[in-house]
Formats: sequence, C-alpha cells, structure tokens
Amino acid sequence: MIKYTVCYNNRIKIICFLWYNRFMKIFQKSFRLPPMSRGFHLIDNSVHEVFRTLGPVETGMLHLFLKHTSASLVLGENADPTVRSDLEHFFSELADNKPWFLHTLEGADDMPAHIKSVLIGTSLTVPITNGRMNLGTWQGFYLCEHRDHAGSREIVMTLTGI
Repeated sequence: MIKYTVCYNNRIKIICFLWYNRFMKIFQKSFRLPPMSRGFHLIDNSVHEVFRTLGPVETGMLHLFLKHTSASLVLGENADPTVRSDLEHFFSELADNKPWFLHTLEGADDMPAHIKSVLIGTSLTVPITNGRMNLGTWQGFYLCEHRDHAGSREIVMTLTGI
C-alpha cells in the first residue's frame, strides 16, 4: 500500500510517498526571471539557486516548465557565448518575417515566437544523481526569449525522488 502526506515549507509544496519503506518526495517551486532581451540567455545561476532550496533528494528527476508560449527552455553549451548568438540567428532565419502569417495582432514578432517555442520546447527534465543535477560538462540552461519586448518569465521547478 502506498501512503502519502502533503505539507508546505517556505511556500514549497512537498508531497511524500512511502514506497517500499522509503519516502518518495516531490518538491515544487515557481520562480520568475526578469525581462530579457530577445536571444538565448544562460540562466544557470537562477536554476541552481532555486534547486538548492528544494530537496533533499539523492536520486530522482528535476523538471522545469516555462509557463509561456513565446519563449523556450533548452540545455545548450555554456562555455562559448557565440553558440547562443548562432542559435538566435538560425531560429530567426527559420521563422521571422514570413508574409503568410495570419496571427499578427500582437506584433510581427509574436507568431515567429510561437513557432520557435513549439520547435524548441518549454520544458526540460534532468536526472538527479547523488543529490546533484547530472549534467554534461558543457551543458547549461538557456531561456530562449523570442519576443523583442517581453516581460518577466515564470518557471515551475519540480523535484521528484528518494
């Protein structure tokens, strides 16, 4: 039989499941990133800062979900900033300034932003091993801002594990 309990700690929802005499824990917290210019932005510091407030979980999964339709989340190279510039140029060439777009009420950059968001995605899942994110050496978290004048962006972070 699986048993569970729900409690809150510093506005973080915690759900614990008893599974084979070990507690499966679920922690969740939302955080906001400040408005950013159009482009691919390394947000490692923000993600790691919030991650440290969750847990502890030794083995599990970290899920990040961006609550927007005109921006994206992706793991990419965190060493060379020209990678982010090249990605912005590639996706701009792919989706911007197409004369057949019908959805234009929110500006010329809105429909291309939706296309980029659909192609790149709005969620990431990262394994947790020994209490740490199990990322590759050069992997970093990017917020991909596809609008010319966007507002702040909200990310929901969920940590699940034992």
